[in-house]
Amino acid sequence: MTQLLERPSQTTPPAASPPATRRRAALHWIAVHALGIAAALFFTLPFVFVALTSLMSDQQALTRDLIPDTWNWDNYRTVLSTGGFLTWWKNTLLYAFLGTALTVLSSIPVAYALAKFRFRGRNLTLMLVISMMMLPPQVVIIPMYLFWAKQLDLSGTLWPLIIPMAFGDAFSIFLLRQFLTTIPDEYLDAARVDGCGELRTLLKVVLPMARPGIAAVALFQFFYAWNDYFGPQIYASENPGAWTLSYGLESFKGAHHTDWNLTMAATVLVMAPVILVFFFAQKAFVEGVTLTGVKG
Repeated sequence: MTQLLERPSQTTPPAASPPATRRRAALHWIAVHALGIAAALFFTLPFVFVALTSLMSDQQALTRDLIPDTWNWDNYRTVLSTGGFLTWWKNTLLYAFLGTALTVLSSIPVAYALAKFRFRGRNLTLMLVISMMMLPPQVVIIPMYLFWAKQLDLSGTLWPLIIPMAFGDAFSIFLLRQFLTTIPDEYLDAARVDGCGELRTLLKVVLPMARPGIAAVALFQFFYAWNDYFGPQIYASENPGAWTLSYGLESFKGAHHTDWNLTMAATVLVMAPVILVFFFAQKAFVEGVTLTGVKG
């Protein structure tokens, strides 16, 4: 006897149309990233405003317009041809690059000793380094100025700001020390077993593994030197030939207080190198900053 088996009817929900699916996915992406989008706009729009104003004419820069009627690229040529601006660039590059190199070279051995050596007073030394981070520079500026200006007669130059970087920086030492503690001691022990001394171990084993931390320290120091206003104001204010961009920009703004387009163009020229450096080195910077908090 043949029996007919009837399959239960299955209802399949209608598939969403492709436009509706894309719209739903877009709304979901916006909802998830709304805070990030708002933060990005909050930090980006001021730079966009400065860049657009720098391309306006003298008259339009004083209005409420946001978009230039004509793109005046000659504003940047006018700023670069201003007396002293290229000298400020040269001084800033000298201060930033030389100061960064001296800071990194002098901080690495100290950080390596605090991270990997076992000696009496190590914790006390680390506490002294941390306490130096908490000491504002304004506290010691008077005796330091008297020493550099009166004893060594270096007032009116940037050398009182560059030379101390050859003796290490508390923040750089602490940051590097935190990173070096994440390197396993087994690598160092293996190098010592193979006959490497401490200097060779540092150069051949530690430094290649510490590149992200070194990059983070170098970027921090470069940004600090590039944006430093307090130091050049104290030591180099009496000599316009030793001004940096941060201090010279204030003088430029005072001389062109009604030419907002030129002031914004000068501001863009001061900010652009820092933005470009961070854009190309952000991966190493973020990795170095992240790994310094893993241990220690």
